[in-house]
Amino acid sequence: MKQDLSPFVSQIQTVSNFESLVSTPFLGEMNAICWNRKLEGDFAEIVDKFEITENLEEIDLDELRDLKLSQQGNLAREILLNDYQLLKDYGASPSLNIIEFYERDDSFPFFPTDVYSYHVDRSPIPTATFLCTYFGAASELISNAEAEQKVLIPEIREELRKLFHGKEEDFDAFLTENFFDLHYQAKPAAQIIHLGIGNMWRLAVDHPESNCLPCVHRAPKEKIGEKRLLMIC
Repeated sequence: MKQDLSPFVSQIQTVSNFESLVSTPFLGEMNAICWNRKLEGDFAEIVDKFEITENLEEIDLDELRDLKLSQQGNLAREILLNDYQLLKDYGASPSLNIIEFYERDDSFPFFPTDVYSYHVDRSPIPTATFLCTYFGAASELISNAEAEQKVLIPEIREELRKLFHGKEEDFDAFLTENFFDLHYQAKPAAQIIHLGIGNMWRLAVDHPESNCLPCVHRAPKEKIGEKRLLMIC
């Protein structure tokens, strides 16, 4: 069934088609747009058909087209190919991935910068992040009001200063250059918004012409023994 996103109406705009997904402007508190939908088809069958050798592998579309599938698997394939083409025609560069897990960043135990950390995306040009989980654990987001930029938390900022050996006036540039400023910590009792299976999302990105705050999101912890099927660009 479709996901009830009504409690987050100030941040999330729900739409019923792709055209509205890409044309609805971000503004004010609203920085996430959801094409809320229920998909038919057996996406697990497609995941099972691919033998992956890496923890994350991009699906080759020709290999996807060549798969011998059941009727439900074929329905799932048609949706994947159609979604890919919609994004491609819009001008995006979609990637369809099977994921066992993402690489963890353990360079700084007090400050992981991998995608399991709440973070925002940044671009030098106007753009947005698109993603859709078709199978497996779905991505998550929290509202900006319930997130705190990690570099502003005193004890974390102090630890980061120990890594920096330049002039004080260059410290903020150091944080930006190393992407520390993109990461956030959920405040106590923050409500996690699960993006759901089959919903296609457009998330606001930090860029020079943005009219809203960037959307704070993260990859979910995968279920043991279960892969994810994700389209992202």
